[in-house]
Amino acid sequence: MGQKLKLYIISLQKLLESGEEIQDIGALKAELLTEITFWQHERLIHLLVTILFAILTMAVFMVLLFYRELSMLILLTALLCLMIPYIRHYYILENGVQTLYTFYEELTKRQGNIPVSCIPALTGVKIKPIQK
Repeated sequence: MGQKLKLYIISLQKLLESGEEIQDIGALKAELLTEITFWQHERLIHLLVTILFAILTMAVFMVLLFYRELSMLILLTALLCLMIPYIRHYYILENGVQTLYTFYEELTKRQGNIPVSCIPALTGVKIKPIQK
């Protein structure tokens, strides 16, 4: 999922940085809003899963404090090993959705139907290039 989001961000970034006139900004904004909705849902699900694993990890740690058994230590190690990829993936989703928000604001600015002063996040914000 993270790779798919990165590829989508790169394609939007190339489109916005090309300097070409975008024919139908309204349709592109509508498509972007749909993508943002999907990614927000994905982000919420991964947040809930990450929280569940964190709670489970803490519960196993508490049990390990009272009952020093090898099986609990192995379970705790496995849960900690799973937490790292979950946190990394959530981090990628969070930053990706924030980048999509910036692209939406840039398209709104280019469309020209609302003043730039009404979009406080655009003041001095530049879209950072995404590394492949």
